[in-house]
Amino acid sequence: MSQPNIILIITDQQRYDTINALGYPHMDTPNLDRLVNEGVSFDNCHITAPSCAPARASLFTGYYAHVTGIMRNGDLWRRSWVEDLAEAGYHCVNIGKMHTKPFETPLGFHERFVVENKDRYLQGRDYMDQWDKALESRGLVKQQRVLYRKREDYRDRMGAFSWDLPPETHSDNFVGGLTCSWLRNRPVKQPLFLEIGFPGPHPPYDPTPEAAAEYIDRDLPLPEVSQADLDGQPPPFQQLRQHNTEVDHDSVVHLLEPSRLQLQRLRAYYAANVSMIDAQVGAIMKALETQGYLENSIVIFTSDHGDCLGDHGHIQKWTMYDIITRVPTIFWAPGRFAGGRRIGQLCQWMDIGRTILELAGVEPAENMQARSLLPALKGNAWPGRELVFAEHPADTVYGGPLMTMVRSERYKLVHFLGEDYGQLFDLDADPAEEDNRWDDEALADVKQELLVALLNWRIASTEQTRDLFQDHR
Repeated sequence: MSQPNIILIITDQQRYDTINALGYPHMDTPNLDRLVNEGVSFDNCHITAPSCAPARASLFTGYYAHVTGIMRNGDLWRRSWVEDLAEAGYHCVNIGKMHTKPFETPLGFHERFVVENKDRYLQGRDYMDQWDKALESRGLVKQQRVLYRKREDYRDRMGAFSWDLPPETHSDNFVGGLTCSWLRNRPVKQPLFLEIGFPGPHPPYDPTPEAAAEYIDRDLPLPEVSQADLDGQPPPFQQLRQHNTEVDHDSVVHLLEPSRLQLQRLRAYYAANVSMIDAQVGAIMKALETQGYLENSIVIFTSDHGDCLGDHGHIQKWTMYDIITRVPTIFWAPGRFAGGRRIGQLCQWMDIGRTILELAGVEPAENMQARSLLPALKGNAWPGRELVFAEHPADTVYGGPLMTMVRSERYKLVHFLGEDYGQLFDLDADPAEEDNRWDDEALADVKQELLVALLNWRIASTEQTRDLFQDHR
């Protein structure tokens, strides 16, 4: 086959448990279900950092965050392997979110239609992206924190607000509509690399009233947080919970003891945001087919990290629980790969990037830390990774020491630099990660093995990339 069109769809802050076909019947996701049922799902794919820009920079470079130097949102990020795709003959287009800095840096794309976070109170507050311009051209005032704060119930909503402007102006509908318009009106010589970045379901959790109505009275899984879970959390996580009640990041005021009604609304609005994205994925798939792209296309659907949504008493990300690090990762290409397969071996989210390069016929850098998923896609024997890692330093939200996670199929360890506390979970006995066994002598050997694995990982990473002068940034 000729070089395939590669369509990479990335949502922002979407949990793994939000797709019906992956085993979550409370969700309405017919178009994502199609991708799962006809494609290949990597069910144990973990991000390298629990925040947007560091995770995305890892994916688009193939290196861990401590190598790229992009450890926090707002760190300078200007280079990626998209440049290699362009050199290999691809027409590269970004529609929606990428979270680069500067926002409009080319990054290798021939065309960029930037749509960033819905709420940019700290970073890029005065920046006008394509969505902002579209709203302003219609004389509409964007719903955002300065307006939400005027509501009497602002501190009770946990970031859940309906989108009351025209439905087509919602950020996810806008990105989906703009993508379909581009596909209809801007035909290009193939092959095409198209990155579609949906701003949702990242907060504010803001579905249209019609979308919210589909979930508000539905029986949804709501978190039950035990006191033992809270008591077993390390000090930085306890401080994080308190911090998020005092500072309204992304228009979210966290509540330490939310009511069932508040949790129901939070989960319903979040689920509705996902279903809105699902509808846009369906429209994009139809546009790809109508315009002749789909027959020779590989469609990849994924997200940059999850959201606690009240699990473990937390909101949003900045922790290392599986609900944050494990993300949906689906490859759809019925003419190339046998579909209807679920793969459970561990992989890192950045492995998607190396796989894209290989699918495009581009030779990855020899020292690239991402590993190929291609053997698994082809149905060959594939062991996956023995361990996956993630890392996160102090930033404007998380105030603790450098946090590093290592996870095997059975155990997870979270290390805090220079501290004698941490987290250790036996995922077989405790898949919900509620019983912190850091100080359990019965797991002392496991703890030591994982600490040594962390040490060896950082040493090996330094050696592997010692000739890399971060010119990919």
